[in-house]
Formats: sequence, C-alpha cells, structure tokens
Amino acid sequence: MTDGMILKPEVVAERALTGRTSSLAPAEEPHDLDSTQQPEEAGAQPGKIRVGIVDDHPIVRLGLRKLLELEGDIEVVGESENGRQALELVEDMHPDVLLLDLKMPGMDGLTVLQTLQHNPHQTRIIVFTASQDENEWGEAMKLGCLGIVVKETQPELIVKSIRKVHSGEIWLDSQATAALMRQQFAAARDTTSRGNRKGSRQHSLLSNRQREIVALVAQGNRNKEIAEKLFISEQTVKNHLQNIFDRVGVSDRLELALYAIHNGLLQAKPDPHAA
Repeated sequence: MTDGMILKPEVVAERALTGRTSSLAPAEEPHDLDSTQQPEEAGAQPGKIRVGIVDDHPIVRLGLRKLLELEGDIEVVGESENGRQALELVEDMHPDVLLLDLKMPGMDGLTVLQTLQHNPHQTRIIVFTASQDENEWGEAMKLGCLGIVVKETQPELIVKSIRKVHSGEIWLDSQATAALMRQQFAAARDTTSRGNRKGSRQHSLLSNRQREIVALVAQGNRNKEIAEKLFISEQTVKNHLQNIFDRVGVSDRLELALYAIHNGLLQAKPDPHAA
C-alpha cells in the first residue's frame, strides 16, 4: 500500500527538497503550486468537484470513473485518451481537477502541463501515473501540477488526493516525496560544491511581506490569488518573488515551496498593511 502524504498549511513540515522537509502527516488525511473556482457549468451538480480523466488506457479511465462515481461530492465531467484531447477537455469542460497520465502517445503529460501553465480556467492537475521516473515527477511539479499519485495507490487515497488538491493543498505520496527530497538534496549539494553564492544567502532573513508570499506560494496560490489576498498588484507579487528567489537561492516555485516547509514558513498570516 502506498501511503499518501498531505502538506497542510498549518503543519510545519519538512516537505523535502529545498524546503520540502517538514512534518508530513500520513495520508489518513494526506498537499506552484499555483489555483480558483470556476462558475458552475450548465448541467453541473452544485458543490461537486468536477473531475477530468486523461489516460490512454480505457480500462484505467473506466476504473477511475467507477471509483469516483461512488463519491457524492465528485462528478466526472469528461475523459481523454491523449494530450491533445486533454487540452480540449480543459477548454470545453473546465474541470476543477484533472487526473493526468504522463506516458501517452503523441502529446505526453509533461507537454500538457507546460501548455496549461497559463490556463485561464485554473484547473488543478494531479499526475496519475505508472511512471517511476523521478526526474519526470520533479519536472511535473515544476510545471505546476499539485499532486503526484502512482497508479498502485489505494482507491481511498486517490479520492482524498482529489479533495485535497481541489482545496488548494499539494498532495505527494510517500514514494514521490522521497524522490523529490533526493533530487533537492542532490541539487543543494551540487550548488554548494560549486561554491554558488546562492548557498550562502539561503538562510538570509525575509521581510514579513516576503514570508507571507512564500507561505502562499507553498499553499498552491497563483500570483493573481496572492495579489488579491494581500491587496497588492500582481506585478508587485512578481517583483517580490524575484527578490525572494535571489535571496534564498532557489530558481522556481517548487523549490520555494520546499524551502518554506523546511524552514517552517507555512503559517505566515497575510497582513494587508505590510510593505
């Protein structure tokens, strides 16, 4: 059985990688990286989580549909068998959560993630895969997916991953968490061995506003959402992020989220009066 892990904003964990090492709660209740709720589509069930399924194997799609149809708060709004159809599904149906396979003929899952990085519908994506390629998992997280679920995961954890990602958390099962930790620690060692000056700045103090932004990034908020929550402009958020990346020595939102968990920055409370 694969234990899922959830990274809650209030749990100071060590979520692996440049910051993702913090206390990961076991998956009885298992967490860009970026997210918003869509208006109810015509014919949609009010209050239900709208899910799309993308996998090139019909038996996998059927099994997932049957599983999710048992849940009163989840509605399957569409299926796709390849990457191009996945983009059409997101455009036409605006699912809240997309279960996305990585290995598909034609356009693969990573290309779909890259294409959807600026998705105006803000569909949250869970990679649902049989792939054991840790580099692919890391790349998927950097491209904005909010969860990694391997296909041997227990059915109840698949359902929980959907609910948690829909609520804005990041979901990593124990296997994916360990893989991302190994990648991050290896990168950190490489940076140190090359004498990269970023390493010496990694523990520099952040301002209160910067801590708030780091916490919101780690909780899966997009720049627009962060701006709305902090009552600042989106450009100001971008400027802060650039300064934060340079100060703590990270290069993307995934590494920043991991840094936040490692350094206990998930509990920062937004202060609209902060500079």
